[in-house]
Amino acid sequence: MASRKRMATATGGERGLPEDGWEYVLSKLLNNNENDSVYDRKCCLETLSLVSKQFLSITNHSVHSFALIYNPSPIHRLFQRFPNLTSLDLSHFRGDLNALLSRFPISVSHLTSLNLSNHPTFPALGLKTILNNTLTSLTCSNIASLKFTDITFIADSFLFLQHLDISFPRGLSDDQADHYNNAFNLLTHKLSKLRKVNLSGHFYINDSSFLQLCVNCVFLQEVVIFHCPLITHAGIASAIRHRPTLNSFSVTNFKEAKEIKNLNSYFIDSFATLRRLTCLDLSFSCITDSLLYSLARQPPPLTKLVLQGCSHYTYTGISHLLSKCPSLQHLGLQHAKFFNDQLFIDLCAFLGDLVSINVSGCDELTDSAFFALLKNCPLLTEIRMEATNIGIGPIPSSMDSVVYHQVKSLYLAFNSRLQDKDINTFSLMFPNMQLLDLTYCHYISQEGVDILLNRCRKIRHLYFAFIPLDKPFSINFEASSLEVLNLSHSRIDDEVLYDISKICPRLLQLNLKRCYKVTEKGVRLVVENCTHLREINLQHCPKVSTDIVSWMIFSRPSLRKITAPPHFRPHECDRKLLFGRCLVS
Repeated sequence: MASRKRMATATGGERGLPEDGWEYVLSKLLNNNENDSVYDRKCCLETLSLVSKQFLSITNHSVHSFALIYNPSPIHRLFQRFPNLTSLDLSHFRGDLNALLSRFPISVSHLTSLNLSNHPTFPALGLKTILNNTLTSLTCSNIASLKFTDITFIADSFLFLQHLDISFPRGLSDDQADHYNNAFNLLTHKLSKLRKVNLSGHFYINDSSFLQLCVNCVFLQEVVIFHCPLITHAGIASAIRHRPTLNSFSVTNFKEAKEIKNLNSYFIDSFATLRRLTCLDLSFSCITDSLLYSLARQPPPLTKLVLQGCSHYTYTGISHLLSKCPSLQHLGLQHAKFFNDQLFIDLCAFLGDLVSINVSGCDELTDSAFFALLKNCPLLTEIRMEATNIGIGPIPSSMDSVVYHQVKSLYLAFNSRLQDKDINTFSLMFPNMQLLDLTYCHYISQEGVDILLNRCRKIRHLYFAFIPLDKPFSINFEASSLEVLNLSHSRIDDEVLYDISKICPRLLQLNLKRCYKVTEKGVRLVVENCTHLREINLQHCPKVSTDIVSWMIFSRPSLRKITAPPHFRPHECDRKLLFGRCLVS
C-alpha cells in the first residue's frame, strides 16, 4: 500500500512528469512487446489504471478502438471516458442497434471506423443521427437483410469512405437484381474515394457493375469479390485493365471455374497489367500454367499468393512464378494434389523470405517436406499442414538438435500419423510456440501433451478436439499461459475441468462442445476459478443444466459469449436483465 501511495504521489505535483511525459512512458510500456497476449495487455492496462487518477486518465486516452457488447446507459459516458476513440465495433452488440446509434452524442465527430456486421438489418435510421464527414471505414458484413435502399443510403451518406465491406449479405431477392445494380452503380459514382472494397456474395453484380467500380473509383487499391457468379473472365479482364494500380485482388469465379476454354490470352494478359500487385488470391478458380507464366514475365512485387483449391495448373507453372517472386511472405497452396516430397523440397529453394505457408490437404507431404521448410525458410513463423502425412519419415540427422525460435504457430490437425515422439521433437525445436492445433490427431497421448506444455510455456492456444482420452493433459504447474483451449468432442469429465481451472487461470476461451460427461458442477468450477473467461461453448452438453447460463453471466462479468447447453430457453426477465451484457446463442 505504501509503495502504491509513493507511486501515486510521483505522478503529480511539481516533482512529477507532465501528463504528456507520462503518456509517452506508458505508451512505450504498453507497446513494448508485440508478442504480448490479449490477457497481458488487459492486465497491464488494469494495473496501470489503479495506480492513480492521472494514470486512469492516461490509459483511457490511450484507447482508440472499442468493441461494445451490451448497452451502456447513458452512451455518452463511453465517449467521455475514451475521448480519443476513433474505431467502434458493434458486430457483437445484441440489442436495438437503431436505438443505440440514435443516442450517440452529436459530438462524435472523430469516429473514423464503424463495424456493424452480423445484425438482422442495416441500421439506417440510427445512422442518420451520427452522419459526419470523418467516417472512412464502414464494415457491414453478414447483414441478414441488406436492402438496395441501404446501399443507396451508404452512397448518399458517407462520401469520404475509403474502406467499405458489405460482404455476404443475406435475403437478397432475385426479382430485385436491377434495383440492387442501380444502387451499386450509384455507390461507385458517389464514393469515388474508395480504396478498399469487399463485395463478396453479391450475386447480382455483373461485368458492367464491376467495370464501373474500377473506372469510377480512381484510388481503388484492394478488391475482394468472392462468390459473385455473374462476373466472367472477360469482365475481370476488362475491369482490371482499367485499374492497373490495384495492389490487392481476390476473386473466385464458380460459374466458369471448370471452363478452361474461357482462359484466353486477353484474360491471361490482363493480370500482367497489375504491376503493383502485392496480394493475389484466386482461391477455387480455374487457372493455368500460362497465367502463372504471364505473371512471371514481369513479376509484380507479390508478398502474398493464395491458390487454395485451384485447378488446371501444375508444379511447372507455380515453381516458375515463385522463382521470380523473391519477396513472397505468405503462400497458400491448399489441396495442390500434384505435390510430393521431392517437388515440394525443390520449391522450398525459392521461399527464403516466407513468413507463413498453408499446404493443408496436400496429402503426399511427409516429414521430409516439413523439415525442408524449416531448413530453407528461416523467417517462417506459421506453418499450416493439416490433413497431410506428417509423422511419416525420420528426422534428418542435421536437424535433430536445431532450435527454431521464430516458429510461433503449428496447425497440424487431421494428421493421423503424428505420435508422441513427434510432439516431443516439436517441444524441443519450437520453444517459443504459441499456438498448436492437434485436432483429430488420435495417437497423441496425455504424456505427450504434458511434456509439450511443460517445455513450451508460451503456448496460449491449444486445439485438442476429437481426442479419445479421458484426461487430455495433467501438467503440474499453475502458471500455464493457455488462453484458448478447445477440447470439443472429448471424453473429459468434471474432475478434468477442475484441474483445468487450477492450471489455466489466464483462460479466455473454452470450447466444450459435445463433451457428454461434463456436468454443471464442472462448469461452475471453471467459471469460478478462471476470472478472465470471455467465451465458453456448451453446445450439445446434455448433462449441463440450462439454468447455469444466468448464473454464469451474473457470476463472471468478463463473459462476452456463451453457447448454451441444449434445450436452453431464456426467460424474458433474464433476457432483459442479463443477456444485454453477453451474447447467448
